[in-house]
Amino acid sequence: MITSTRRVSPDKPEVRIAFSLGDTSDVNDAEDLSQTFPDLEQRLQPVPPCVSLRESVQVYKEHCRMAREFHQVKHEISVLEDRKRKLLADLVEDEKVAMEIARLEEEFRRLTEENRTLVTVHKERAQQLERLCLTGRTRQDPS
Repeated sequence: MITSTRRVSPDKPEVRIAFSLGDTSDVNDAEDLSQTFPDLEQRLQPVPPCVSLRESVQVYKEHCRMAREFHQVKHEISVLEDRKRKLLADLVEDEKVAMEIARLEEEFRRLTEENRTLVTVHKERAQQLERLCLTGRTRQDPS
């Protein structure tokens, strides 16, 4: 068993790696060592393992799993961003419709008030006309 401890940067904790040169059973079922992940920057691509080291193969598998998970999350983010754009477009449209409804309600209120006023004036003029007609008849009637 070989053990190595390294500090990647001064602000990060030490990383301890232990491996054995004897057992290579994981190498037989190792993933395709030429896997690439186009979504990842070149510096983040999984580095093919040292196939004679089980721990190296395990680290490689874990790195590949994380890269697939990253791809999936990135895809989900893209889908959610598309959904967000559609919802925002719907919201803008709904706001336009709401403004039009408010304008029409205000116009309806104004026209209803104007109609009431006109109906009142019409009744007053009809009564006035009736009185004038009655007054005119009484003047024409000398009896």
